[in-house]
Amino acid sequence: MADVETRRICDREAIRNGGDGVRFYVLRGRQKLPAFVIRHEDVAYAYLNQCAHTPVELDWEHGQFFDKNKRYLICATHGALYEPATGACVDGPCRKKGLVALEVDEREDGVFIVGTDQLCFD
Repeated sequence: MADVETRRICDREAIRNGGDGVRFYVLRGRQKLPAFVIRHEDVAYAYLNQCAHTPVELDWEHGQFFDKNKRYLICATHGALYEPATGACVDGPCRKKGLVALEVDEREDGVFIVGTDQLCFD
């Protein structure tokens, strides 16, 4: 990924399949937006932490994004279900919408956000 800007989010071991995600923020222009990274089927995925139905954060409990069966990401406010690998809504009031994906790169030394978004932690 030479020539592409990356910023480290976390250690690879900080996220596990169906486990808690790591929360962080991205700066887009002048907006500080909540985001998270999770692991599903051994792959790291990152999204803005905003329900597609109404822009509220998905997790009520810090970092808990998966439903009880660890199959889907769930909005704790509306019950909307999202496919972890794509962010597509599969059930709930967000029908035909989805989460905003962030590009990540996973390497031996960690999980990184790719692109021009500025990364920050609270």
